[in-house]
Amino acid sequence: MRTTFILDDELYRRVKMSAAERGVTVTSVVEEALRLLLAQQAAATPPSLGPMPVDANASWVRPGIDVNDGSAVLEALDADRGIDAVR
Repeated sequence: MRTTFILDDELYRRVKMSAAERGVTVTSVVEEALRLLLAQQAAATPPSLGPMPVDANASWVRPGIDVNDGSAVLEALDADRGIDAVR
């Protein structure tokens, strides 16, 4: 795909120098930088499991528990047991 970017002059000079030193195109340097940035962002953002389905007939479903919050899940699991079972 072809597109146009407006870059800061100094940034473009640095990208152009990097491309020349490596013997590649400016486009390939920009593509690589964007891929690295997107990969870092994807790794830093854990996927959300979303809401638990609620089934009135299922005794294991607990409305209001955020399954993405480990401490909330552990707290809910421990609530079923007496204090001696948790120790």
